Amino acid sequence: MSLTAPRSWLFVPGDSERKQAKALGGAADAIILDLEDSVAAAELPAARRRVSDVLNARSGTGKQQLWVRVNPPSSEQLREDLAAVLPGKPDGLVLPKVSSPREIAKVTQHTSVKLLVIATETPRAVLTLPHWDLAGLGNRLAGLTWGMEDLSAALGATRRTEIDGSLSFTFELARSLCLLTAAAAEVQAVDGVHADFRDNNGLAREAARACQDGFTGKLAIHPDQVPIINAAFTPSEAEVAQARRVVAAFAATPHAGVIGLDGRMLDRPHLVQAQRILARASSPA
Repeated sequence: MSLTAPRSWLFVPGDSERKQAKALGGAADAIILDLEDSVAAAELPAARRRVSDVLNARSGTGKQQLWVRVNPPSSEQLREDLAAVLPGKPDGLVLPKVSSPREIAKVTQHTSVKLLVIATETPRAVLTLPHWDLAGLGNRLAGLTWGMEDLSAALGATRRTEIDGSLSFTFELARSLCLLTAAAAEVQAVDGVHADFRDNNGLAREAARACQDGFTGKLAIHPDQVPIINAAFTPSEAEVAQARRVVAAFAATPHAGVIGLDGRMLDRPHLVQAQRILARASSPA
């Protein structure tokens, strides 16, 4: 099955029927049923059963994708996670705390399901990310995302942002490496969470910046964040109209490398960007 790249990825605890019910049928393009950080170890067996029930109960006609965040490849819990959820045919798995492509490959030995890899949660991952060879994963890799909670804990960092609210250098580096590595692998780049779920203005600014930088989606930790994220990653009518004009102008002169439009000189990168805008606009919401 071909999956549309989600704009919004909403984390939902694997053991919370109430929160799952609220998320299902909501506005999130993808729901991540979480078996990792949001579930206490003692509750994992019950959470696995609950996630399996959710996967098996879906009709197959809904627009929402259902993904599962399993425990890390280095964890003893991963095998039990996979055994519990794979029969329910999730749309994909979210892999946390990955430090190398070898760890990803271990998971692909057990399943052909799509993977969204959280690629910056360990210092080793950040240091080696530009050298990851992801070509061998083929179409198994759906995307890369980044996170700073576990990374800051590993570093012993007590501050992640500057006074003006911008990311401090180390975390900006992790974010940029995630974006560049995803682009090099030709997979979706998904921006990390905005932890303050009451800060709608800050989320809107952060999501808009992520879209401008080249990310095509963003993680969410609360349903109220989803409409803001969806809006940020949905091209406006003006953007779509301009993109159509650019594509039409190139189509009118197919052998030209450079064209003039509205007093500007446009070349092939402008065409590629316009095509990407139209592709995002045509994706089902």
